[in-house]
Amino acid sequence: MTVTATIRRAEQRDRAELARLCFASKAYWGYDAAFMESVRDQLTPSESYVAEGRIFLAEAPNGTLLGFYGFVYEDEQLWLYDMFIAPEAIRTGIGRMLWNHAVDFARTTGEPTFYIESDPNAEEFYLKMGARRDGQRIAAGSGRILPVLRYELSRPD
Repeated sequence: MTVTATIRRAEQRDRAELARLCFASKAYWGYDAAFMESVRDQLTPSESYVAEGRIFLAEAPNGTLLGFYGFVYEDEQLWLYDMFIAPEAIRTGIGRMLWNHAVDFARTTGEPTFYIESDPNAEEFYLKMGARRDGQRIAAGSGRILPVLRYELSRPD
């Protein structure tokens, strides 16, 4: 099933819905309630994060939020900080649509590369999109060891 959606820049009024989608998307992978509560604050986009203007969301024609992504700079490197898909929109093409938009947006920054601290359940998607494993690091909130991926923007898709 393919879903029709439009992509637009997130606004402050979207924060509660973005947080709800983050939580539902993460929970989709079967994490237990204790883990989900431990990461709830990290799954709530801050006002300043939204204000930076690097979060984009996909909406269905009826206004339903289907997914979003967001970039941040960390230590002068560009990171795909968030990419969440509504559980009902997984495997509908929304992820690929958002990924392609994210790559196009990242190219406008002039950076040659961006990085991803991936949830283990999402790593396969990023690898299919052309990212490469570049190491691992400990997640700030949970202490889990997560894969770090790298995507080269200078190469043609």
